[in-house]
Parts: sequence; C-alpha cells; structure tokens
Amino acid sequence: MKGVILAGGKGTRLYPLTRVTNKHLLPVYDKPIIYYSIEKLVSAGIDRIMIVTAPEHLDNYVQLLGSGENFISPDTNKQIQIVYGIQNEASGIAYGLYIAREYVGHDNCVLYLGDNIIEDNLTEHIRNFRHGATVFLKKVPDPERFGVATIDKNNSVKEIIEKPKNPKSDLAVVGVYLYDNTVFEKMVGQPASKRGEKEITYINNKYIKEGGLHAVTLEKEWFDIGTFDSLAAATNFMMDKFKNEKK
Repeated sequence: MKGVILAGGKGTRLYPLTRVTNKHLLPVYDKPIIYYSIEKLVSAGIDRIMIVTAPEHLDNYVQLLGSGENFISPDTNKQIQIVYGIQNEASGIAYGLYIAREYVGHDNCVLYLGDNIIEDNLTEHIRNFRHGATVFLKKVPDPERFGVATIDKNNSVKEIIEKPKNPKSDLAVVGVYLYDNTVFEKMVGQPASKRGEKEITYINNKYIKEGGLHAVTLEKEWFDIGTFDSLAAATNFMMDKFKNEKK
C-alpha cells in the first residue's frame, strides 16, 4: 500500500500566517503539521508516500522533508521514500488524489489530508485492508460543519452528506481514507460539484452503491487544523502530551 498526503490549499482562514507559508508547514508544538501525518503513516507500515502540494510550496517541502531520510520504516529499519506531486489548482480532494494515480499504480492506497492530526492507532486497519474502501469517523458536537455519515450495525456506510443542514448523525468523516486500486476508475467522468471541486464524497458514494464502504469510529483526539482555534487546541494538546510523557 502507498500513502498519499494532500498538502495544498490556500489556508485562507489562517491568514496572515499562510501568506508566507503553506498551512501544513505551520508548527504544532515542536514539529510542523505535516510531520504528524507522515509519522502516523510510517508507524502503520507505509514507507512510500507522495506529498501533493501547490508548485509555490514545493521547494519548502523538499527542503524540509527531502526524499524521506529523516523517517525510518519500523519494518525495514531504512529510510522511507517521499516523492512529490504538483496540484496546480485547489480543485478538490478527489482531484488531489487523482494526481497520484501513476504513483499508486496497481497498489491500494491510504489518502491522508495533511492538516489532520489523529491520535488513534491506525496500524491494524491499514495493514489488514484488502478491498473496497474505509472511512474513519469521529463523533462531533457540530456535524453540520463536516461530511456526515450514517452507518448500520455492521459498520457499513449507508450514506454520506456534505455539510448537511439537518445532520442524520453526529459522525463526521475525518481526513483519512483507505481505497483499493479501483478508486481511480471511479473518478473517470467525475463532474465538479456546485463549488467547482472534485469531491471525495462522490467517490465514497460510488463505493456505497457497491456495498463496499466500511467505517471505523475513532475514540481518541482528532484535530482538523483550519482555524486559529484548532491550531491552538492541537498545540496545547501536544504540549501537554509531551510533558506528561516526560514525567
């Protein structure tokens, strides 16, 4: 399985910080946001990762991450591989994933939105994944801000609705997805949404129609860093976690 981390976007809600750098390069306590997603994937056995970002930020990522020499695979005890994909326009999550289609090839893939920090251990889910697709969910007090899933007793996803006015559940879809190698076929002919983007919900709903979309509900902390409040909350959490681990 290969990893694809999306690290583009304008980060307008974090202006003026993001006028001079990419959102995913901002610090959360002692490391850049992008480190958390890379480390999460590497700990789960993913040692080949594509970072998809805008061309104006590519040099900064190469300077920071290089080819992956600062990240060691627990399976091989060697450095992982990091390569880069260029997203010229912020045209949606599905569009960002499609850029990695040749890199992923015939493998399955894990798609990780680089501004998400997840405390749950994803290793078992990633290592045991074989076919279909898996989304990760988190109970939230304000589901209308997110894509919201409804699931059955077997944790199969029945429906996902983007930012519903009247949510049917409190289960938000977080920024990690597992896909088999049919995902790119499902993107062929995909229309843009009303906001002009290729939405990942379109792809997820295709898996739902096939009966192949599974859900995992997270139990620990999850941060979707897009505002000053969420950036501060993540920083404070990681600072407290670091101090507690040192006791």
